[in-house]
Amino acid sequence: MSRIAKNELAIPEGVELNINGQEVKAKGKLGELTLTMVNEVKASVNDNGVLVEKAANSKFANAMWATTWRLINNLCIGVSKGFEKKLEINGVGLRAQAQGQKLTMQLGYSHEVIYDVPADIKVEVEKNTQITVSGIDKQRVGQVAAEIREFKKPEPYKGKGIKYADERIIRKEGKKK
Repeated sequence: MSRIAKNELAIPEGVELNINGQEVKAKGKLGELTLTMVNEVKASVNDNGVLVEKAANSKFANAMWATTWRLINNLCIGVSKGFEKKLEINGVGLRAQAQGQKLTMQLGYSHEVIYDVPADIKVEVEKNTQITVSGIDKQRVGQVAAEIREFKKPEPYKGKGIKYADERIIRKEGKKK
C-alpha cells in the first residue's frame, strides 16, 4: 500500500492543471504535457492541490495509485522546471559535438555516429566530452539519454565509452601474467 499517494500533490506556482475525466493536462512556462490515467484511478483538483484516489479496490489499482500520483507530479515539475540527464564520454579520441538537431560523435569506430535529436529534446555538448540532454518530459529525456549511451556502453576494464554522470562503473582486473 502506497503512503505517498495518500498526500495531496501540491501544484507549483505558474502551473495550470486541468483534469477532464481520465485526461490530465499541465501547462506551464516551458510548455504543455498530457497524461491519460487508467480507469482504476481518479484525480481531482482542490484549492490546495491534486488529490489522487483509487476508483477500484484491486491489486492493480493499488499499484497504479502511487504511479499516477508520481506521473502527475512529473508533469508539474516538467512544465515548470524541466528535466535533464548528463552523460560523460571517457576514452582517448572519443568526443561529441552538437550541430542544430544532430549530435555527431566520434566513438572509435571507422565512421562518425550521427544521432538525430527529437524536436522536443535539447542536447548540449560542453568540452567535447560532456553531453546534457534536457526537456519537459521525463520519460523522453531518459529515453534519448539511453539511446545515446547505447552507441558505446562503458566497458569494465578501462571504463571507455558513454556513461551517465552519476553512474559508477565496476572495474574488472585485466589478465595476470
